[in-house]
Amino acid sequence: MKHFKENFLIGAATAAHQVEGNNQNSDYWVLENVPGSAYQEPSMDAVDHYNRFREDIDLLAGAGMNAYRFSIEWARVEPEKGIFEEPEIEHYREVLQYCHKKAVTPVVTLHHFSSPKWLMTEGGWESRDTIAYFGRYCRYVVERLGNLMPYICTLNEINMGVQLTRLVADMMKKMAGIHDVQVGVNLEQEENQSAYQKAVEEAFGIPADQVQVFLSPRSAQGDALIMECHKMARNIIRELHPEIKVGITLSLYDYQAELGGEEQIAKLWEEDFLHYLPAIREDDFLGIQNYTRKKFGKEGKIEPAADAKITDAGNEYYPQSLEGVIRYVAKHWKKEILVTEHGVATESDQDRAAFILEAFEGLYACVEEGIPVSGYLHWSLLDNFEWQVGYSRKFGLIAVNRTTQERLPKPSLTLLGNIKRKGL
Repeated sequence: MKHFKENFLIGAATAAHQVEGNNQNSDYWVLENVPGSAYQEPSMDAVDHYNRFREDIDLLAGAGMNAYRFSIEWARVEPEKGIFEEPEIEHYREVLQYCHKKAVTPVVTLHHFSSPKWLMTEGGWESRDTIAYFGRYCRYVVERLGNLMPYICTLNEINMGVQLTRLVADMMKKMAGIHDVQVGVNLEQEENQSAYQKAVEEAFGIPADQVQVFLSPRSAQGDALIMECHKMARNIIRELHPEIKVGITLSLYDYQAELGGEEQIAKLWEEDFLHYLPAIREDDFLGIQNYTRKKFGKEGKIEPAADAKITDAGNEYYPQSLEGVIRYVAKHWKKEILVTEHGVATESDQDRAAFILEAFEGLYACVEEGIPVSGYLHWSLLDNFEWQVGYSRKFGLIAVNRTTQERLPKPSLTLLGNIKRKGL
């Protein structure tokens, strides 16, 4: 048997907007519900994790896992500019306290894609004012809850806007598939946007092209702004609770080069990872999020073989990609590495279980070689709302009957818990 150390974190992850339900003050709530929306369906009650978090944490802990990554929803905490909701911060205190009660290490993300609606009218994620606004929100949260949070991810996938910018550029050249980005994007519905843009303009009160949500294609200025937001948050956390481990998360592919593709993947690693190193060099850990690989040759991207297994997200089923990403990151980042997301979109839990086991073989090899990986958080704990593609993709270790909100644990939940309890 292959055993991880006792303090190795094994658990699962969620994001507030995707599981809590009724996040009505969020920018994404607006985008989901306007006429002509690019979203296949709105989030609505989601999986009611806001009210059922104890049941969900019980299932995670009962399976044998010892870590849970979740996010605090800025739009709940500060639904109007400068107005903070004390009952909401107390809700997240209850979540944190329940994690500790169940011997589950909470890994908290302060921003996981969704933002308050009001932030969009202030310029969103292309405005320098956002640095101060995000800092104020972070200070409020950490002042009240910092003693309960051993890990904080300030922002989720700070490079996602860059990847989306690249995706849009590719789409202008040819029709690109949704498998080229690790988030639920519905490109087909976005082709006819006139009615949608008019509705967005009316909802936010500003021109649609000025609504800069976190998952908007990002300019170089916006990319730099995100890094400034992170540094601001890190400084505040260090001031208030220097014992908290601080980091960010990155969406990373296992880029693989065949003959002639070396220059292309070097460029991609620079865009997706390396150019962030100066901004994160004072961080305590790096969260890596991976789902698949991409191969490049002298003619560009190489599509998966005709007989390759493809996931419901359109990605190649390739669990070994996690090991590839860890090994590349470790060449440039010598501090703690935490796998903050890794999973597979599939209706087949048998495939999910195999995916986990194959990925863990590579993960264990990295740990045994001394690469400082401290834990693995599977995406996701629950089948949840996957942004523009709605509830059609199943990533969860737990299924949910959304009519009754009944939790239906899958065998993969037990499998992952057993890896923590008994090893591989």
